[in-house]
Amino acid sequence: MTARVERLAWSDVLLDPIHLGGATLQLTLGLGSGLSRRTSDGALFAITDRGPNLFPSQAVNDYGLGRLAPLRAIPGAKIMPIPHAGPEIVQLRVTDDAVHVLRRIPLVTLSGARLSGVALPGGAMEPIFDIAGTRLAPDTLGADSEALAAMPDGSFLVAEEYGPSILVVSSDGVVSERWVAAGREVALSHPDLPARGVLPARCARRRPNRGCEALCASPDGSWLYLGFQSALAGEAETGVPIWKLDAGNGALVAEWLYPFDASSSFRRDAARRAVGPGDLKICEFAWAGEDTLVVLERIAHTTKIYRVELSRLPEKTLLLSSDEHPEVGPDMEGMALLSQSEILLVSDSDFGVEGAGTEFWRITLGAP
Repeated sequence: MTARVERLAWSDVLLDPIHLGGATLQLTLGLGSGLSRRTSDGALFAITDRGPNLFPSQAVNDYGLGRLAPLRAIPGAKIMPIPHAGPEIVQLRVTDDAVHVLRRIPLVTLSGARLSGVALPGGAMEPIFDIAGTRLAPDTLGADSEALAAMPDGSFLVAEEYGPSILVVSSDGVVSERWVAAGREVALSHPDLPARGVLPARCARRRPNRGCEALCASPDGSWLYLGFQSALAGEAETGVPIWKLDAGNGALVAEWLYPFDASSSFRRDAARRAVGPGDLKICEFAWAGEDTLVVLERIAHTTKIYRVELSRLPEKTLLLSSDEHPEVGPDMEGMALLSQSEILLVSDSDFGVEGAGTEFWRITLGAP
């Protein structure tokens, strides 16, 4: 299918700089983890993930934090400079050629406590340290949000991959409960944020940093479509489960297996390094009809967008590959339908820790 791609004007929101001695860490608002457009009024929302994080090698080499050098020997270690400034929802407005912030909605509990970006207890979690090198204790208010569904009543459902879990969020950002894998409700409950074990126990087998990644809702708010970034542990890496859930209670009502493309077909990534099935990711869903989704599949540099009728999988209809549009940058992670022929993409800038800026792209399908 032919498509026209257009980069929209955007100015990254600067966060408070962090002075580290050897350098200054200038963070920006990394709102590219997920997008959702509310069908009833067209309101558009984005979501940040857990917050800025660095590999120990970045902290040492780029920011002069030599005291953190021993952390390089710890597999999977991450450093979070502001771990307790957790996820937030951001309302956006798209004009003819630009994207603007309308409001920011931090996620908080019923008592007003801010959700953090710190890992939850149990499961396969990355070891997380603060900027002083102290390992952070697990936090039952932690969340690594990756996708959201803007519901017709003004509320939100947010998918996060630590649990993995789904957060039930009011229009003003108050998180009233967390839906988790059956059997994990006690371990993941907080006095201010109860956990309900309504998701299949199997979802607790998510791979490290590869949990719930894609989420969308039907326009009437009855159904959720939830996707994992990668296959669950113990399952073949060639595909990933898609779950249809009752949006009222989280109950699983249907499941399909989405087949990944061959890793070698992601040409921009394959040209840079050896890639394999473990590198493949599902990053976003958009609702396109009853049990019909638009799916964002990628590695890092190559992004593919497919339309799929779930009952007809493994059939997929390719709408766009960024290999044919080299101007589109890497790390496209959020996606929403602006209309039946227009798709909005946004990149995850990782809060600018490596100097990346957020990119918004409007894709017009069928246009030369």
